[in-house]
Amino acid sequence: MKPIAVALTGASGMPYALTLLKELVKTQDKIYVMISTAANTVIAMETDLNLGSDSQSIEKSLCRYLDAKNGQIEVFSKNQWTAPVASGSNPPRAMVVCPCTMSTLSAIANGHGDNLMHRAADVVIKEQKKLILVPRETPYSAIHLENMLKLSRLGVVIMDANPAFYQNPDSIQDLVNFVVARILDHLAVEHELLPPWQE
Repeated sequence: MKPIAVALTGASGMPYALTLLKELVKTQDKIYVMISTAANTVIAMETDLNLGSDSQSIEKSLCRYLDAKNGQIEVFSKNQWTAPVASGSNPPRAMVVCPCTMSTLSAIANGHGDNLMHRAADVVIKEQKKLILVPRETPYSAIHLENMLKLSRLGVVIMDANPAFYQNPDSIQDLVNFVVARILDHLAVEHELLPPWQE
């Protein structure tokens, strides 16, 4: 199977991203990862993880943190235009931007390809693969909502980081798991984070 690509931007919500990666490591042979400079800063603020500053250090730190096999995670820098995700001839089977800043959402909605993350999302859209954006912002302005509507009409899944409470969560991790479970459902990736409703 083709890899899944995961992009982390500088919005709050890194527990969502790290839980998503942890679950993907359980089932996927290869995961492509892109982390913005701002995301790296937010990870250090919201978790106990210090990834390093270059893609090689980030890759080693992530593999160690997620207990991934050698070569299972491949990290690309923002200007690594030779990465497979940059070309429509070799797109990932799906891509998730989690958490997704409004500036990243805007860049994707308007076709800006000034870094690898934006280009990869553009490739996924044009090749009609699954793209999931997980915005973490409140409140949304009319600009944000218009960009989301534009992307939704193109088939992009806008999945707000918005946990429910009907499962009677006992912890913050339970709330994180709810959102990640919905992402995995849309990726058609099996998980045991949360049973389907009424099952």
